[in-house]
This record gives sequence, structure tokens and C-alpha cells, in this order.
Amino acid sequence: MGTSTAVAVEGWAMRARGAPLEPFTYEAVPGPGQALVEVAACGVCHTDLSFLDDGVPVRHPLPLVLGHEVSGRVVALGDGAAPGLLGRSVVVPAVIPCGGCGACFKGRGSTCQRQVFPGNDGHGGFATHLLVPAHGLCRVDLPFESDDLRRLAVVADAVSTAFEAVRRSDLSPGDLAVFVGAGGVGGFGVQVARALGARALAIDVDPRRLELMTEHGAEWTLDARGLSAAEVKARARALAKQAGLSPAGWRVFETSGTRAGQEAAFALLGPAAHLAVVGYHAGDVTVRLSNLMAFDARAEGVWGCPPARYPQVLDLVLSGRVKVAPFVELFPLAQVNQVLDRLRRKDLDRRPVLVPAGASA
Repeated sequence: MGTSTAVAVEGWAMRARGAPLEPFTYEAVPGPGQALVEVAACGVCHTDLSFLDDGVPVRHPLPLVLGHEVSGRVVALGDGAAPGLLGRSVVVPAVIPCGGCGACFKGRGSTCQRQVFPGNDGHGGFATHLLVPAHGLCRVDLPFESDDLRRLAVVADAVSTAFEAVRRSDLSPGDLAVFVGAGGVGGFGVQVARALGARALAIDVDPRRLELMTEHGAEWTLDARGLSAAEVKARARALAKQAGLSPAGWRVFETSGTRAGQEAAFALLGPAAHLAVVGYHAGDVTVRLSNLMAFDARAEGVWGCPPARYPQVLDLVLSGRVKVAPFVELFPLAQVNQVLDRLRRKDLDRRPVLVPAGASA
């Protein structure tokens, strides 16, 4: 396929807030520095529902094809893009900084004002193809037709964001890592923390998720159904004390994206603790902010993972230290609205990944 060949992209677009996605076709041809990626698969994230249902603003005018967890292969390149990418399987980072602004030079590419977030800044991966900056792509030595490449779509956000949150926390072997929310990002975060030698506690309200985490990295689980934030804290402290772990220096990761989860995660802060806010909740939460001062603790948000770190993330997955297959379920792209409805109802045990008809085995 030549760089000047326009491709008719078939996807599913948000035309109005709160309405079902609709079939949408547009023509795509890569401009300077861009790659046209044929989609092998695209994960479905709660962020997509935030755009669709919760009024979280997108930066591209409607209609907009959603989806930001993409694996695929490069089928065309614009001028200035590395020619070695052509024909290669890739994972598309969910956040692609420009690489040339002040924020990028300071190592804060996640705050780059020229970043590209597929399904937000431009059409995303609920489609047969998408256009993205070529410089952010992560090569993968897997065939386009393989389920392994399709499942790797979740690396683009759920796994890589978990990795970045753990990395920023300065987690050390033997530390206690507490994940509030064991689905999606949290489930992968538990595995990343365990792979780095930490001792992981998974907290959730879904016993099915907790059972799965006992098989994949969680040394302890805590069913938080019906518990207040104070009760969650008391039970977590009791587990840590019984295991001989210090009440100080906990690494807490809020990955539920719920009010109860965020309030519980903040309550878990103790001396010298670190809180990573990874889940998104559109409503208000009530926390005692002075805990940060009183415990000399810190809290920070995590927005994606720098593309330069994707090879490390892939190594964790491809080496088997972080399992993806047990946490992913593949669906035809044509079922996108049914999948979104099930996600709303919390009727999915695993992270849904959509496969376009042309990418099916």
C-alpha cells in the first residue's frame, strides 16, 4: 500500500452523548510522520464510557470513533516516518507525546499539550484502521492474525498504565502493594508488583475477580462488600500485621474508579505511604487531605505510560511474568454496543477486546 493511497476506514463512532455508537466511515491517508495502522484488536476501557456517558469532554469534534487500546500492523507511512515500521505488528500507546516540547524534554510527556490520545484527539481503534504518530509505536514480533497479538491490545493502556503507576511508586522487593480494584488495570497492577518482588493485597467487591487474583499474584485478597473505608483500613492493617509487615511505606493504588474505592484508598494511607490515583471517577469524593501532611505521605495521578517504556512492559508479558489471556475476552467489533452495555452493568468478568471482521482468524 503506498503512502498516498486513501483507505476507507469502517468504524463505530460516538455521534451524541449517551447514545449507542453508530457505524461510521471515513477516508484515511497518513500525513507527515504518521502511520496508518490496521487494527488487530482494540480493548474497551471505562474511559470510553466516561466519554460516552459521563460527559467527560473529548478533544475531537463529534462524530468520533472511540477506542485507545490498539494492537495491529502498519500498512502505510507518511513522509518522515521510519520505513522499518512498514508491515510490522505494533502496539499503539494510548498516550503519544510529541517528543519535542518543554514538557517532553522535562520527562513529563504525559502532560504534553500536543499529545495524541486515540479516540480522543482523533479517531480511535473501534474501527478497521486508525492514524497515529509513527514515532510512538512499539514493535511486536507476532503475526497479525494471532490471538496473542489481539490480546496485547490491553498493553496499550491497562497493562502499561499499571506498570507506570508501580514504577513511579518506587516499589521495592518486599514492600506491600495494595490495589483497590482488582479488575482491568488493578488486576495487571497486582501482577506487575508481584513480578517486581512486592507482596500484593487485592481489594474488590467482586469475589470472582478476587478468586482470579489469588491465582495471579495476590498474596492476600479482601472482599470490601458492605465495608466502610475505615473497616477496609482496619482489615488491611490486620493482614499486614499478621504477615509481619510494617504499617509504614505502603504503596496504595486506586484502580477502581469508584467513589467508595477512592475514599478507601485514601484512608489506607499511613506513614511514608504513596498513593497512585489511576482509576477515574467523575463525581465528588470525601477525604481528609491533611492525612498527606500528618503521615508525610504523597499522592499522584497517573496518565498513561511513556512510549519509551513499552518494551519493558512487553517483556513482562511475553516472558509470562504478567499474564494477559486469563484477563481478556475477545468479541467481534460489530458487538461493540452490546459490550458497552455489559460493561455498564458490570456483567463482564474479563476485559473486553474488540476484533474487526477483517482481523478475525
